[in-house]
Amino acid sequence: MSSNTPSKNTIESWRVLTYEIAIGVVFLIFVVRLFDFQILQGAEFLTEAEINRTETINLPTSRGNIYDRNGVILARNAPAYNVVITPAQLPDDTGEIQEIFRAVAELVDVPVNLGEINDETPFSPCISEHGINQIVTYGETTNPFRAVEIKCDIDETTAMIIQEKSVDLPGVGIEVQSVREYPTGSLTAALIGFLGPIPADSSAAFEALGFITDRDKIGYAGIEVQFQDLLGGRNGLREVEVDVAGQILRDISPPIPAIPGQNIYLTIDTRLQDAATEIVNKELDFWNEFYGRENKYLSSNAVVIAINPQTGEILTMVSVPTYENNRFARVIPLYYYEQLIADLRLPLFNHAISAAHPPGSIFKLITATGALNEGAITADQIILTPGEIVLEEKFFAGDFNRTPINFVDWVNRNGEQPEGFGSLDFVSAIARSSNVYFYKVGGGYQDEVPDGLGICDLKAYANALGVERLTGIELPGETVGLIPDPRWKRTVQGENWSTGDTYLASVGQGFLSVTPMQMLMVAATIANDGRMMQPTIVREIVDGEGNVTQPFAPDLVWDTTIDPVVEDFVQYVSGTGACQGTGIWKTIAPYVFETVQQGMRLAVTENPGSRGGTDPGGTLWRSFQNFPIAAAGKTGTAEYCDAFARTQNRCVRGQWPSHAWTLAYAPFDNPEIAVVAFVYNGTEGATVAGPIAAQVIKAYFELKALNTTP
Repeated sequence: MSSNTPSKNTIESWRVLTYEIAIGVVFLIFVVRLFDFQILQGAEFLTEAEINRTETINLPTSRGNIYDRNGVILARNAPAYNVVITPAQLPDDTGEIQEIFRAVAELVDVPVNLGEINDETPFSPCISEHGINQIVTYGETTNPFRAVEIKCDIDETTAMIIQEKSVDLPGVGIEVQSVREYPTGSLTAALIGFLGPIPADSSAAFEALGFITDRDKIGYAGIEVQFQDLLGGRNGLREVEVDVAGQILRDISPPIPAIPGQNIYLTIDTRLQDAATEIVNKELDFWNEFYGRENKYLSSNAVVIAINPQTGEILTMVSVPTYENNRFARVIPLYYYEQLIADLRLPLFNHAISAAHPPGSIFKLITATGALNEGAITADQIILTPGEIVLEEKFFAGDFNRTPINFVDWVNRNGEQPEGFGSLDFVSAIARSSNVYFYKVGGGYQDEVPDGLGICDLKAYANALGVERLTGIELPGETVGLIPDPRWKRTVQGENWSTGDTYLASVGQGFLSVTPMQMLMVAATIANDGRMMQPTIVREIVDGEGNVTQPFAPDLVWDTTIDPVVEDFVQYVSGTGACQGTGIWKTIAPYVFETVQQGMRLAVTENPGSRGGTDPGGTLWRSFQNFPIAAAGKTGTAEYCDAFARTQNRCVRGQWPSHAWTLAYAPFDNPEIAVVAFVYNGTEGATVAGPIAAQVIKAYFELKALNTTP
C-alpha cells in the first residue's frame, strides 16, 4: 500500500547554508585566482610561457689563425673528437641501456659508475671524473635532448669506430669541437701565447660580447690575448621553439651566423726564429759546459731580437727559457702550470720586453750621442784614458773631504794594464768601450772635461732614443725600465745624487735598468741615421674572406734630426733633488749619428794590437772576423746584484757577476737588420753575446740568399 505523504528533509537549514557558503567561497577563490592569472598577471605569464617555448642557442665561431711573414702557420684550429650521449635517444629498456654504457666504457676507458654528481663534486664537461651512468642521469634531469660529454679529445681512430657502430649504439655520438693547435710550439710560444677558460672575474664582460663562460676560450698571453677582439670573432645565435622536454621543434627566426675571427700575419720569419733559437741554445750549452769544468754555472736565460731598422718589422724574437703552449691547447694542466710558475727563471715571461736589467757598456751609445750633441766633447778631442781615475765624490756643490773612489777601466780590471788605453778619441773610445773615457764625458773630470753631459741630459737623450718608455710593440707585459735621476734617488733611496752616480750611469751601471727591446730600438735608431721607426710584430690582418683589413705600412715615430725630441735641462739643482727643464727642445745633429756609427764600425774592424802593445782592438773584432757583410756594433758587460747573486754571496765589490750584451747591425751603409743579444749572467758581452749576434745576422743573409735563389 502506497503512501502519498511527502518525505521530510531532516537536514537542518543552517547546515545547508554553511555548505552553500563554503561552495561559494571556493568558487570565489577560483574566480579571483583566475582573474589574477588571466588579467592581472596575464602578460607576465604569457612572457614566461613564451620563454619556456623558445630557446636561444649560442653558435660558436671559428678563431682566426696566426701566420708568420711567409705564411707558415703558428696557430690554427684543429678538430677534437668528444664522445657524447643524448639521454632522450637511448632505448627504453634498462638492460639495453646498460649494454650500451658497457660498450662505450670499453671503447673510451670511462667507468660505467664512478662517484656522485652533487654540490661538492659538480659535473664539469671534460674535466670532472664521473661514471657514464652518473653523467647521463645528470643530462636527463637537465635537458634529455641535449648531448652530454662522456669523454673529450679522443683519437680520430676511436671516433671513427664509434661512428661505425652508431646503429648498435643508439644515443651515442661524436661531437667535433675546435681546439687551438700551435705547430711551432715552444719555438714561438713567447710570442703567440695560449688560450684558457674565461675567468670568473671577466665572465660578465665576455658574456656581454656573446661568449659562453664554460665553453669558449680566450687569449691568456702573447698575440692571443693582445688581439683577442680580432682573433676571437663573434658567436652566432639561433632562436628555436622547443617542447616541454627541451626537444627542438623549429627555428623561430633566421639564424644569425657566427662571424669568424680575423687572421693575423706576423713580421717574424719562422726560419730565422728557428736558427736564432738554435744559436742561443748551442752557445749556452757550450759556455755552461766550459764553466762547468770549474764547477760554475753560466746561464739558461737569454734573449735575441732582430728588427729591420728601416721599417720597424721584428724579424725574430727569442726568449729563453720558454714553455710548450701546445700543452695548454685542450685544458691547462694544473701540475704543468704550477711547475712553470715555480721556475725562478720565469719561462712564462717574455724576457725580451718584460725583463729589465742594467745595460752596461751598450748604454755608452746614448752617452756618446748626448755628449757629442751637447758639445761636452768634440769628435777629434783626445781624452786621457789611464787604467783608473780617482774621483772625489760630491753630493752637492762645494762638498769636500769625501773619501776618494777609484773608477777602473775594464781593460785594467785585474791591475794588469794600469796604463789603460792611454788616450782615445771619440770613435776609438766607442770601439774599445773605454770606461774611463765615458766616465769623464758623462760626469765631467777636472779641467779635461769641465762639465760633462750630466745626469739630466743623459736621461733626456735616453728617453729620446727609446729608453724608459714603452716601445709600443703589440705584445702584452712590456715594462718601462728606469733611468734614475736626483729626484728618484731622493724619493726612493732617501739620499742625494752624487757625482759617482752620474759616472756609473754614463757607462750603463748603477740604478739603470732597460729591456732588450728598448736597447734594440737605440741601435736601430742610430743605424737608421736618427729615424726611429715604430716597432711592430704585425705585418697585416686579413678577414675570413681573404680581404686585407690592415695592410703593413712603416710608421715613423720621429726623426731625431728633424723633430725636437730632447729637452734642454739645467743640471742638477742643489737642494731641490730634481732636474729642471728649460722648456727648450732640440734635435740631434746628423753628424752625431754618423760619428757614433763610425765608432760602432771600428768595433768590428779594428784588429787587436793595431795601436801597438796589448791594445785589445775593437770589442767585436773576434765575433765578426772574416764576416762577409759590413757590420757595426757595440758590446756590453753589465755587473748586477739580484736575488740569485745574493744567494751565491757574489754581491761583493770587484766580484759582482755580469750580464752579457751585444748590439749589432748590417749592412753598415744600408742596414736591413739590427740585433740585440742578451745572456743573463753571461760574463763577457764580447765573448758570449757577440757571437750570438754575429751568427743571427749571418743566418739572416743566408736565408735572404735562399729566397732569391731560383
